[in-house]
Amino acid sequence: MKRILIIEDEEPAARRLVKMLQAAWPDAIIETVIKNVEEGIAWFQNNEAPSLIFSDIQLTDGNSFDIFAITPPSCPVIFITAYDEFALKAFQVNSIDYLLKPLKQKDLDTALEKFSARTITALPGIDKILQSYPSPAYKQRFVVRYGEHIKMLQVKDVAYFYTEDKVNFIVTMDGRRYVLDYNLDSLEAMLDPDGFFRINRQFIISIQSIEDMFAHTKSRILIKLSPPCKIETIVSTERSPAFKLWLGK
Repeated sequence: MKRILIIEDEEPAARRLVKMLQAAWPDAIIETVIKNVEEGIAWFQNNEAPSLIFSDIQLTDGNSFDIFAITPPSCPVIFITAYDEFALKAFQVNSIDYLLKPLKQKDLDTALEKFSARTITALPGIDKILQSYPSPAYKQRFVVRYGEHIKMLQVKDVAYFYTEDKVNFIVTMDGRRYVLDYNLDSLEAMLDPDGFFRINRQFIISIQSIEDMFAHTKSRILIKLSPPCKIETIVSTERSPAFKLWLGK
């Protein structure tokens, strides 16, 4: 009996996947649909690993790798995502399917055939895959304009990034602020997640910029930054669980 776990925060996408799986594998059992990092970690800590996991990557409070880093499952994973990025080749090399949205039935059927053709024990667990996953080339420098001058900034000297009135800024540890061409969505993919975290829609902060933290309403966290910022910096409710995990890495 095949037991399937789905990690997907978009309800229509989850429903579509369940329907397609039922058409392909009528006897399969859908264990549950997990919608966020916190829920995923809790599920793996209290349940036996399923036969197969279907997982989106981008979730409301982080990404599925945050789940696997804390609770590595001993079963294969098929990723389904809207983003065709560098991970595609890496996971194909490791014989783990990486399917793009919108998911097509023929692509799903092909992935299931590959799974069925090999024993579960022959497939590497996600923990081993992550160990062999090539280290991505994260951004090391930014080039910004300063009046009529062009300046190069080292990422290690950056305190935080933020958006105000649709303008993106980079702030260095010595308190200097510059306009940046990249938006926060692009920056989030460029920066090393060990050193930077997106606390809400407006801020990405460096761990070295945290001077103090305070409990806030609705499980949120108020952060005092150094250098200080005139805008209040609060970790959103959705991102607070992943933020706490990030702090404890």
